[in-house]
Amino acid sequence: MRILMIAPQPFYEDRGTPIVVRRVLQAISKCGHQVDLITFPPGITVSIDGLRIYRVGAFLGIRNIPIGFSIKKLILDTFLLPAMIRQLRREHYDCIHAVEEAAFPALLAARLHKLPLLYDMQSSLPEQLKAHRFFSLAPVYSNLRRLEKFLLRRVDFVACSVGLKEHVQQNAPGTPVREWHYPTMDAALPVTTSEQPGLNLNIPWGSYVILYTGNFEAYQGVDLLVKAIPLVLAEIPTAVFLFVGSKDGESLPGLDGSRSSEPAVRVVPRQPQEQMASFLSMASVVVSPRLPIGNLPLKVFDYMASGKPIVATDSKAHRSILNDDSAVLVEHNPAAIAAGIVMLYKNPALAERLAETAHRFALKNLGWDAFISEIDKIYTELRQTASPA
Repeated sequence: MRILMIAPQPFYEDRGTPIVVRRVLQAISKCGHQVDLITFPPGITVSIDGLRIYRVGAFLGIRNIPIGFSIKKLILDTFLLPAMIRQLRREHYDCIHAVEEAAFPALLAARLHKLPLLYDMQSSLPEQLKAHRFFSLAPVYSNLRRLEKFLLRRVDFVACSVGLKEHVQQNAPGTPVREWHYPTMDAALPVTTSEQPGLNLNIPWGSYVILYTGNFEAYQGVDLLVKAIPLVLAEIPTAVFLFVGSKDGESLPGLDGSRSSEPAVRVVPRQPQEQMASFLSMASVVVSPRLPIGNLPLKVFDYMASGKPIVATDSKAHRSILNDDSAVLVEHNPAAIAAGIVMLYKNPALAERLAETAHRFALKNLGWDAFISEIDKIYTELRQTASPA
């Protein structure tokens, strides 16, 4: 197939949705399809067989697009529809694959050119935007929900992040939907130490390393983990908290109230995906303190593959792939997170059993072969179910 994909993100950057887009593109290539990608100007160019990249609004000189809603992103979004129309007039495509908010202009383009549309739903947009004061206003939020329902009922297929399938089915019962099960990094982690060249983390030998990876946005719940630090240190004096994912000198949320805990904290800037296995190999336990929003964080897939015990907040998103046999699921508060970490420290047999269960699931369900098969099934179903107006 020839696919026109629209991804309104900087591509490629080592963060959330761009990581996902790269994995999807790699799998599409393995299926033998060709993709023209319309995306934003920032980011490095990656080489994937069958991929051509077109960047919109490059003349504006916009760089460093933040995660989530921003004026920069809104400006660049306005260039997506003209770019789609221009590309659709030049080339023949079999379908359109639109990521996140790009699905709205893509719906118009798909109907004008009578093409099936796949909505790549990384998150519920109203839920994400609710974090901003304006979008949290009741009339605004209500209208956002209506727009999302309108979109879900008119696209031909939804491929959503794990944890969002029920939401899609409730809002659009007639729309075909599948959840992405993204492939993990190689589950065979390298042997490494905190003194690996370039890290200089100065983690004492024998430390109990508690690892968080990802950005420090409020929805990630990083401040809950930070507030749990003194509670953990009271029970585990050898604990070291390693946070990987800061950007541009960003401070750790909530650390101001925990100055006595600073010697036990290491903060590392955002790292290339290829380096994350090294950090996972250092961990004694990995943590996802994410707030109860709809979609599963990508990090959980890699956590499961790492063979390290997981502590995660108890939410629908986490429970969509984790359970009490594969992780310690706790309430959304610092005391509960601390208690989960301490429990694993004091019960190494339990930690080993949970880690092994999660690891086996990852090996069986989160490999590249399984993901390529999933991509193939999604596009097969898209062909079969699409009935553009």
